[in-house]
Amino acid sequence: MANLPAEQMPVKINVKTVIRDRGEKQTFDLTAFGRFHQKGEAHFLQYDENMEAGTAKTIIKMGDQDGVILRSGAVKMRLPFRLNKKMRGSYELPYGTLEMLTTTKRFDHTYNETTKQGSIELLYELKTQGANTGTYHLKITFEEDAK
Repeated sequence: MANLPAEQMPVKINVKTVIRDRGEKQTFDLTAFGRFHQKGEAHFLQYDENMEAGTAKTIIKMGDQDGVILRSGAVKMRLPFRLNKKMRGSYELPYGTLEMLTTTKRFDHTYNETTKQGSIELLYELKTQGANTGTYHLKITFEEDAK
Protein backbone atom coordinates (compact mmCIF):
# COMPACT_ATOMS: atom_id res chain seq x y z
CA MET A 1 0.00 0.00 0.00
CA ALA A 2 1.47 3.33 -1.02
CA ASN A 3 1.50 6.35 1.29
CA LEU A 4 -1.23 8.12 -0.65
CA PRO A 5 -4.66 8.91 0.79
CA ALA A 6 -6.15 7.51 -2.43
CA GLU A 7 -4.81 4.08 -1.37
CA GLN A 8 -7.45 3.52 1.26
CA MET A 9 -7.98 -0.05 2.37
CA PRO A 10 -11.49 -1.19 3.38
CA VAL A 11 -11.38 -2.57 6.93
CA LYS A 12 -13.52 -4.26 9.54
CA ILE A 13 -13.10 -2.42 12.86
CA ASN A 14 -13.76 -3.54 16.42
CA VAL A 15 -13.85 -0.84 19.09
CA LYS A 16 -13.95 -1.73 22.79
CA THR A 17 -14.21 1.08 25.32
CA VAL A 18 -13.98 0.49 29.07
CA ILE A 19 -14.79 3.48 31.29
CA ARG A 20 -13.95 3.43 34.98
CA ASP A 21 -15.32 6.19 37.18
CA ARG A 22 -15.69 6.19 40.98
CA GLY A 23 -15.70 2.40 41.27
CA GLU A 24 -18.16 1.96 38.40
CA LYS A 25 -17.19 0.19 35.17
CA GLN A 26 -18.93 0.49 31.82
CA THR A 27 -17.99 -1.44 28.68
CA PHE A 28 -19.03 -0.56 25.14
CA ASP A 29 -18.36 -2.66 22.03
CA LEU A 30 -18.78 -1.51 18.45
CA THR A 31 -18.17 -3.26 15.14
CA ALA A 32 -17.96 -1.00 12.12
CA PHE A 33 -16.69 -1.01 8.56
CA GLY A 34 -14.48 1.79 7.37
CA ARG A 35 -11.18 2.67 5.73
CA PHE A 36 -7.52 2.73 6.74
CA HIS A 37 -4.61 4.52 5.12
CA GLN A 38 -1.14 5.80 5.86
CA LYS A 39 0.20 9.23 4.98
CA GLY A 40 3.82 9.77 5.90
CA GLU A 41 4.30 8.45 9.43
CA ALA A 42 0.63 8.88 10.35
CA HIS A 43 -2.06 6.19 10.29
CA PHE A 44 -5.68 7.13 9.62
CA LEU A 45 -8.73 5.05 10.49
CA GLN A 46 -12.19 6.30 9.58
CA TYR A 47 -15.66 4.90 10.05
CA ASP A 48 -19.28 5.93 10.57
CA GLU A 49 -21.27 5.18 13.70
CA ASN A 50 -25.06 5.23 13.64
CA MET A 51 -26.57 6.86 16.72
CA GLU A 52 -30.01 7.98 17.86
CA ALA A 53 -29.19 11.55 16.83
CA GLY A 54 -27.92 10.45 13.40
CA THR A 55 -24.59 9.35 11.95
CA ALA A 56 -21.27 10.36 13.47
CA LYS A 57 -18.23 10.21 11.21
CA THR A 58 -15.11 9.28 13.16
CA ILE A 59 -11.52 9.84 12.04
CA ILE A 60 -8.64 8.61 14.19
CA LYS A 61 -5.18 9.91 13.35
CA MET A 62 -2.19 8.31 15.07
CA GLY A 63 1.32 9.68 14.63
CA ASP A 64 4.63 8.76 16.26
CA GLN A 65 4.15 11.03 19.28
CA ASP A 66 0.50 12.03 19.28
CA GLY A 67 -2.96 11.30 18.01
CA VAL A 68 -6.44 12.72 17.75
CA ILE A 69 -9.99 11.43 17.50
CA LEU A 70 -12.23 13.68 15.40
CA ARG A 71 -15.98 13.19 15.15
CA SER A 72 -18.39 15.12 12.97
CA GLY A 73 -22.05 14.84 12.05
CA ALA A 74 -24.41 13.87 14.87
CA VAL A 75 -21.53 14.45 17.31
CA LYS A 76 -18.79 17.05 16.91
CA MET A 77 -15.73 16.31 19.01
CA ARG A 78 -11.97 16.78 18.96
CA LEU A 79 -9.99 14.68 21.45
CA PRO A 80 -6.18 14.95 21.25
CA PHE A 81 -3.63 12.56 22.80
CA ARG A 82 0.07 12.79 23.67
CA LEU A 83 1.69 10.36 26.09
CA ASN A 84 2.01 11.78 29.64
CA LYS A 85 0.70 15.20 28.54
CA LYS A 86 -2.50 17.12 29.22
CA MET A 87 -4.20 18.07 25.96
CA ARG A 88 -7.25 20.28 25.39
CA GLY A 89 -10.11 19.07 23.26
CA SER A 90 -13.75 19.97 22.73
CA TYR A 91 -17.22 18.47 22.48
CA GLU A 92 -19.86 20.59 20.78
CA LEU A 93 -23.46 20.49 21.90
CA PRO A 94 -26.47 22.45 20.60
CA TYR A 95 -26.24 24.80 23.59
CA GLY A 96 -22.46 25.29 23.59
CA THR A 97 -19.02 23.72 23.55
CA LEU A 98 -17.62 21.72 26.45
CA GLU A 99 -13.90 21.80 27.14
CA MET A 100 -12.35 18.34 27.39
CA LEU A 101 -8.92 17.56 28.84
CA THR A 102 -7.11 14.28 28.22
CA THR A 103 -4.12 12.96 30.15
CA THR A 104 -2.77 10.00 28.18
CA LYS A 105 -1.25 7.09 30.12
CA ARG A 106 -0.86 4.59 27.24
CA PHE A 107 -0.48 5.35 23.55
CA ASP A 108 0.21 2.42 21.23
CA HIS A 109 -0.61 1.71 17.63
CA THR A 110 0.59 -0.92 15.19
CA TYR A 111 -0.04 -1.93 11.61
CA ASN A 112 1.29 -5.07 9.95
CA GLU A 113 1.65 -4.61 6.19
CA THR A 114 1.82 -8.38 5.62
CA THR A 115 -1.30 -9.45 7.52
CA LYS A 116 -3.17 -6.17 6.83
CA GLN A 117 -4.11 -5.95 10.51
CA GLY A 118 -3.63 -3.21 13.05
CA SER A 119 -4.50 -2.00 16.51
CA ILE A 120 -4.77 1.20 18.48
CA GLU A 121 -4.70 1.30 22.27
CA LEU A 122 -5.30 4.40 24.36
CA LEU A 123 -5.56 4.72 28.12
CA TYR A 124 -6.45 8.21 29.26
CA GLU A 125 -8.04 10.21 32.02
CA LEU A 126 -10.77 12.54 30.84
CA LYS A 127 -12.02 15.77 32.39
CA THR A 128 -15.02 17.65 31.05
CA GLN A 129 -15.32 21.30 32.05
CA GLY A 130 -12.70 20.59 34.74
CA ALA A 131 -14.60 17.68 36.33
CA ASN A 132 -13.25 14.12 36.28
CA THR A 133 -15.24 12.04 33.81
CA GLY A 134 -13.31 8.80 34.31
CA THR A 135 -10.47 6.71 32.99
CA TYR A 136 -11.01 5.45 29.46
CA HIS A 137 -9.35 2.38 27.96
CA LEU A 138 -9.90 2.32 24.22
CA LYS A 139 -8.81 -0.77 22.26
CA ILE A 140 -9.39 -0.75 18.51
CA THR A 141 -8.46 -3.62 16.23
CA PHE A 142 -8.92 -3.63 12.49
CA GLU A 143 -8.23 -5.90 9.54
CA GLU A 144 -8.61 -5.73 5.81
CA ASP A 145 -12.19 -6.34 4.73
CA ALA A 146 -11.52 -8.40 1.60
CA LYS A 147 -15.07 -8.79 0.28
